[in-house]
Amino acid sequence: MRWNLRLTAANKGIWKASELQRSLAEHGLVISAGKMSGLWSGQPVSPKLEDLDVICVVLGCEIGDLLIPEPEKVRRPGEKTGQLAAAASGPAPAGRPVPAADVTR
Repeated sequence: MRWNLRLTAANKGIWKASELQRSLAEHGLVISAGKMSGLWSGQPVSPKLEDLDVICVVLGCEIGDLLIPEPEKVRRPGEKTGQLAAAASGPAPAGRPVPAADVTR
């Protein structure tokens, strides 16, 4: 999942973490400056569901606006680590052709 708080807040006209922090406090969610900084500029590890409810109310958004699925990052059964990275990046870009092996008899 990708955390999308800053863009969601910007779409609602909130450009600073401190603005959002004040609005959250007005709705009963008091967040320390350190935690707010992590929410604003980081990828929270385990946000509380209650906190997400308040954030959604303040921003007038849905949870899908804050959390963007990234299914391409999920390892599938039988997939190796290298395959996961290759699948996530898409097809290989076209480059210089590779010459065929020289087969002489």
